[in-house]
Amino acid sequence: HAGTGQIFWTNMGRAAERDGYIMRCEKDGSGVATIVAPGGTFTPKQLKIDETAGKLYWSDREGMAIQRCNLDGSALETLVVTGNPATDKDDQSRWCVGIALDPQRGHIYWTQKGGDNSGQGLIRRVNMQAPAGSTPTNRRDMITLFSRMPEPIDLDLDLATRAMYWTDRGDNTVSCAPMDPAAGYDPATRMDRKILLRGLGEAIGVALDLPRNRMAWTNLEGQLGFANLDGSGARTLLTGQGMLTGICWG
Repeated sequence: HAGTGQIFWTNMGRAAERDGYIMRCEKDGSGVATIVAPGGTFTPKQLKIDETAGKLYWSDREGMAIQRCNLDGSALETLVVTGNPATDKDDQSRWCVGIALDPQRGHIYWTQKGGDNSGQGLIRRVNMQAPAGSTPTNRRDMITLFSRMPEPIDLDLDLATRAMYWTDRGDNTVSCAPMDPAAGYDPATRMDRKILLRGLGEAIGVALDLPRNRMAWTNLEGQLGFANLDGSGARTLLTGQGMLTGICWG
């Protein structure tokens, strides 16, 4: 967090049990604290901060939800519910994984990964402020931007160019596409996805460093790499690091 210097992260817990939690510490590693207690979320994945509003947002995978809270863990809310964790637990098309924020326009973006390279993946958008009459299970403002994707995971946004970037664990890529599709588009057949990097070996994390025109990525094969935003100049910095997931620039 730019204002407080604190670091926040998610802990999935055990995938079959609702015991996920969220922690924070000071930038020197001191003051480690749990701000969302185990069970406040199921299996939290990517986490983002709305700096101005002082809110944390995250995707809950097996919880099939988008949640948020204050920086101290208070005011925990479930904004979107994509399925019932009990009756839909085997339906990975409902699993929310990546998340990204556009506070200027009041939008939340997220991925639903689907099964392994199954072509069930989604990228969706919803308003931070739910419209009147909506419930978490009936978000009338939900828009599907992409569907039938291999297995989209983490997201990041370039708000200046209105472009979204994401990893896909199914086809081992980093891609980008416009955040605002053409009128009358079909999310299943959009042709404006541009693949920037290939062969990333179960790609998971992606983070943009917009001032330096670059991005970083991680994968489950234990690699950390970076490239220019257009995919050029790609380099692998680390290998053999275990199963790497989230990443951000400091």
